[in-house]
Amino acid sequence: QVQLVESGGGLAQDGDSLRISCAASERTFSSVAVGWFRQAPGKDREFVAAVRGGSVSTTYDDSVKGRFTIYRDIAKNTVYLQMNSLKPEDTAVYYCAARSTSRYTSLWSYDYDYWGQGTQVTVSS
Repeated sequence: QVQLVESGGGLAQDGDSLRISCAASERTFSSVAVGWFRQAPGKDREFVAAVRGGSVSTTYDDSVKGRFTIYRDIAKNTVYLQMNSLKPEDTAVYYCAARSTSRYTSLWSYDYDYWGQGTQVTVSS
């Protein structure tokens, strides 16, 4: 059972940057796809970004493309989401998710088997 622990959320102002982290308990984490999702109050959970297992190939939702970057530090068994040019509409709880065996990214939350507890990101105008 892979355990995922997010950290790094907090308060930011419009235009600021934040980096959130997802640390995994298993070394096999580097070989599977990892995604970031977010959920704002009263809204469904939505896809943000994902990175392919064993690769630097990434996928982004259009709403964050050019502002957010997902990347791995294999030595630290951690996936990061660097968020630049933050907007108030980025306010949400951000969740890290990993697939159990597949290295392919997916936009759909049901394709991910392991989830972190979430970290709150709040952007004020």
